[in-house]
Amino acid sequence: MKLYSTNNPNHIVDLQEAVFKGLPPDNGLYMPTVIPKLPSAFFDTIENKSIQEIAFEVCKALFVGSISDNDIHTIIQKAITFTAPAVHVENNIYSLELYHGPTLAFKDFGARFMAQLMAYFLGKKNNNINILVATSGDTGGAVASGFFKTDGINVTILYPSGKVSASQEKQLTTLGHNITALEIDGTFDDCQKLVKTAFLDSDLTQKVNLSSANSINIARLIPQSFYYYASYAQLKKLGKPIVYSIPSGNFGNICAGMIAQKMGLPVHHFVASVNANDTFVQFLNTGTYLPKPSVATLSNAMDVGNPSNFVRINELFNKEFGVIKNHVSGYSFDDKVTQNSIREIYNRTGYMMDPHGAVGYLGLMKYLNTQKENLTGVFLHTAHPAKFVDTYEPDMKPKVEIPKALSDLENKQKVSIKMKNDFNVFKSFLLQ
Repeated sequence: MKLYSTNNPNHIVDLQEAVFKGLPPDNGLYMPTVIPKLPSAFFDTIENKSIQEIAFEVCKALFVGSISDNDIHTIIQKAITFTAPAVHVENNIYSLELYHGPTLAFKDFGARFMAQLMAYFLGKKNNNINILVATSGDTGGAVASGFFKTDGINVTILYPSGKVSASQEKQLTTLGHNITALEIDGTFDDCQKLVKTAFLDSDLTQKVNLSSANSINIARLIPQSFYYYASYAQLKKLGKPIVYSIPSGNFGNICAGMIAQKMGLPVHHFVASVNANDTFVQFLNTGTYLPKPSVATLSNAMDVGNPSNFVRINELFNKEFGVIKNHVSGYSFDDKVTQNSIREIYNRTGYMMDPHGAVGYLGLMKYLNTQKENLTGVFLHTAHPAKFVDTYEPDMKPKVEIPKALSDLENKQKVSIKMKNDFNVFKSFLLQ
């Protein structure tokens, strides 16, 4: 597998270099030079395959020349130990539940896969690495869990102080060992900028072996495609075109679905459902991409004002605005609408959603209401409702069942290092 920089197609690296560097030196993002098409026979029998078997076939096609089939199988068996059920909510609407991993969020797919992939390469290099990751919520906990006590890997997680939920904060600040949490006085965009700046600082990178675990890293993106295939396998029998609505922040999740589509997955349409951070929606409306500072919302994992993976979406569709608009629609919803929808959907169907899933549901319904065709709608339910119990209105909180994985966190002590939003301070910390 070869990958190129979105800022320079002549800058080409192998999978191992792309995974460990995270970002190209020109501040682009890595993309595969070739996105292979899976054979029709794969889709003809996909309903008989487990998510692990699906993941193996996807990686086998992508990783040609990089990893042996036996090693791919081992990586997947260690990383993907949970499922992604497509649960019927009402009528033609399904929730793709992505919170059945250890940290109860979809980020478990990417983080655990990436940890195993890095461990595989490190085993061959006999080397150590320091991973930097910015989080707006669930990424931090998933990365902390996925990389916890992984030999040769130290992890530094940057998160915006006061802007993640209590359970999210506990998940990323209570493990210790090789996991360090930095509580940054700023927004997620500030955290992300610190990480990106670190990778572009030649003085720092010459002294410290750095890599990233955000969705800017291709190793995070690839496993996020697995559950699109898995949902199709579950819903293929319905015989109707599928629309996917993705609650979107940094746009890695929707980008992974688009890569799956390029590899042959039948997708009728994508919907980018966002909160008040509507940079991408405004792009679809105007044709101009204008990043802006992020604002805090109930669906905090989506509080991103400058989605990194926008450049990858541009690459997938050859930077043709009309083609992008044909493949994806976008809608924005405020907190009040989101809260009201959680209550209304629960009262009508008995199905409980977290704020991110609710935004995904709202976007899906808005799109389907514009269509006359008989479609199956799938919204990605990216985190367990219990992770956001503090955001629910009082009458809804008792409806949320708290899993043991979260209740066990209550008695654990938060350990974080508070840091101002200053790259020189951050750099000094890394050098020490």
